[in-house]
Amino acid sequence: MFSVIFLYCLCIFRGDFVASSVVPKNYQHILALAFAVQEINGDPQILPNLTFGFRIYDSYFMTKWTYQVTLLLICAAGRLVPNYQCNIQQNLIAVIGGLDAHISLHVATLLDIYKIPQVGSMESLQYAGILSLLLHFGWTWIGTVVMDNDNGERFLQMVVPLFSRGGVCFAFIEKIPEAALDSDVKRILEKGAKIRDNILDSTAKVLVANGESYSMAFFRWLPYLSEREYVTNKPIGKVMIATAQVELTSFVFQRNWDTDVFHGALSFTIQSNHVPGFQEFLNAQDPSSPKGDGFIRSFWQQAFGCVFPDPLLSNVDGNICTGDEKLECLPATFFEMSLTGHSYNVYNAVHVVAHALHAMFSSDLSNRGMHKGSLEYNHDNGNHPCKYLHHFMKVVSFNNSAGDKVSFNENGELVTGFDVINWIFSSNQSVQRVKVGRMDAQAAPGQAFTISSDVITWNSCFNQAQPLSVCSESCNPGSRKKVKEGEPFCCYDCIPCPEGMISDKKDMSYCYSCEDERYTSKHQNFCIPKSANFFSYEEPLGIILSSFILLFCLITALVLGTFLKHHETPIAKANNRHLTYTLLISLLLCFLCALLFIGQPHQVTCLLRQTAFGLIFSVAISCVLTKTVMVVLAFRATKPGCTMRKWMGKSLANSILFPCCLIQGGVCLAWLATSPPYPDMDMHSVAEEIILECNEGSMTMFYCVLGYLGFLAMVSFSVAFLARKLPDSFNEAKFITFSMLVFCSVWLSFVPSYLSTKGKYLVTVEIFSILASSSGLLVCIFFPKCYIILLRPELNKKEHLTRRTA
Repeated sequence: MFSVIFLYCLCIFRGDFVASSVVPKNYQHILALAFAVQEINGDPQILPNLTFGFRIYDSYFMTKWTYQVTLLLICAAGRLVPNYQCNIQQNLIAVIGGLDAHISLHVATLLDIYKIPQVGSMESLQYAGILSLLLHFGWTWIGTVVMDNDNGERFLQMVVPLFSRGGVCFAFIEKIPEAALDSDVKRILEKGAKIRDNILDSTAKVLVANGESYSMAFFRWLPYLSEREYVTNKPIGKVMIATAQVELTSFVFQRNWDTDVFHGALSFTIQSNHVPGFQEFLNAQDPSSPKGDGFIRSFWQQAFGCVFPDPLLSNVDGNICTGDEKLECLPATFFEMSLTGHSYNVYNAVHVVAHALHAMFSSDLSNRGMHKGSLEYNHDNGNHPCKYLHHFMKVVSFNNSAGDKVSFNENGELVTGFDVINWIFSSNQSVQRVKVGRMDAQAAPGQAFTISSDVITWNSCFNQAQPLSVCSESCNPGSRKKVKEGEPFCCYDCIPCPEGMISDKKDMSYCYSCEDERYTSKHQNFCIPKSANFFSYEEPLGIILSSFILLFCLITALVLGTFLKHHETPIAKANNRHLTYTLLISLLLCFLCALLFIGQPHQVTCLLRQTAFGLIFSVAISCVLTKTVMVVLAFRATKPGCTMRKWMGKSLANSILFPCCLIQGGVCLAWLATSPPYPDMDMHSVAEEIILECNEGSMTMFYCVLGYLGFLAMVSFSVAFLARKLPDSFNEAKFITFSMLVFCSVWLSFVPSYLSTKGKYLVTVEIFSILASSSGLLVCIFFPKCYIILLRPELNKKEHLTRRTA
């Protein structure tokens, strides 16, 4: 039978410390350690025939003391002689590190040399949990207070980039100086006053506090420090979020200090559970018992503010300790009857070592010179039990008496989660811990963090309303954030999205365009599906243009009918009546082809409308050109001795008409062969609509068709203008001049109008141009003739047509 000794670096008071500076709550962790050892020693299923023992050393919150007590532990008992062991009666198997990370780190520096396992816990999920908590409540503007030491620096190095990536930025970062035996108290208080004033002045309503297990005792100074006298009693008014490292503690002299600053605080604590028998163990503690531990009487006196009588002294100052005081009556900052996260960690750490030893002795180690019931080892072959214990501690897995599974992950971290605790303080310094959420280490991604917002009690400064902690008000949908120059990215102005762009969520950093099939709403906060549209017969303008087209077709048909009925009259015969019929038919077709531009575009209509328009118009203009040339030639042929008379007739007219039309036909065929028009959708011309239209394919070929028509019209206009004063009583060249002037004016204005018009009304420009130019030809050329034929038949005689002016 032998004892296994643990080192537990616990910052409890000793005689070296001033009595009023102790942290009574550390005694609770000693009891958790003692209870775990007692539980293991009383369980015959774990390490039978072996007895657990432990030894406690004090680090005094100082690095040099931590190194000294660690050397004392690994050297011979009571003698500081490194690397020398004169006996093996103290069988050091493992060490349970201190509550604070920096203490454990210093201990590990020495213990690693001797391969001695150190048991502790890590919280890889904690910072992610704090970030999730902040984002859940929309707290993007926070402050943080840390201890001015290496642990505080590591905390900042981890959370600042993590929170920044999550959209949270810091209004301030304050570092509280550490206190030591030789600290300048005045300097520390002055620094604390500045920190308190900075916290009070900040617009951030959330304060993330990180530190050591005892840091809460320092945070309790904040309400009482200020460089401004008039704000010393002003509440800080922040929601405190404490990390798991920070424990609800206080110094003895802070027994009656105000706790309002912590009322409503949220604390991340390592998940703990009710351990059967622990409260009974606490109630059994008796400071008067001769078997009591060496700490209980000192703890009792400090916690209850009393003293035990000293037989050597006749007079005792202060209240007398009876030993009947109740632990449950102590403030929660001094002692709690249930295992807190830190105490639960200590309890589990002891069981981890015990179960690892049990697994090691249950395995086959005979080939290594070890046997159950003996921890002796040979210096020569290096068979130290710690050498094997490392392996078994990594793979240990068991359920403790509370029913929780205890195991480690591949990184050597304890597989555990965090509870989110809401601290609710009463006027009598008692505190109620309400579990309001958790961060589960084994939950599915996206489900690790849960919170019950409705059960949280907020600080009295917020009138039980959830506080808002942002640097700038949220930007509503339809606007975006613009970071203020020289300030953190959480501080921004809200500017409207540019025209045609949206933002559909709050606090977006950018605006984006809708898909082609959608357009922006009036307030630019969502996209609306576009409706398909085209220039149809049903809309008012479509009805009006269709009516005009049919009217002009009817008029053209009546004119054609008039000429056919009076085809033997001189005016009908004048200047080649076959050209007249061809021109009238082409004008009729020009009016009809305008109908191809109305209605939903299809493959056939897209192919026909421009090419048909170009060909038919080229026929009409070619007829006009031929008529003009025939007028000039006819006048010259009437002169005596002219040989041109024999060339006059159909053959000459055809030799002018057909080549002009064939050139346009060749251009249209090349257009259809290379890049023909096709049905298309215009997504951008009109924001709210998808315009169904005909894409002209090759715009070059389109303008070639228009350019050729313009060329024919200019030639016709030039020839007719030169022949306008020929001495005929009825000179057709005058009317052709006017018609070509109308035609050229219309199509010259068409180009800029066509380029500046968008959407479905683009085709109305071309329809109007077709109607205007065609009607110009019809009116200027044929209405004067119809006037004579129908209303002045006496002028429709050959002698009137051949009469010359003097």
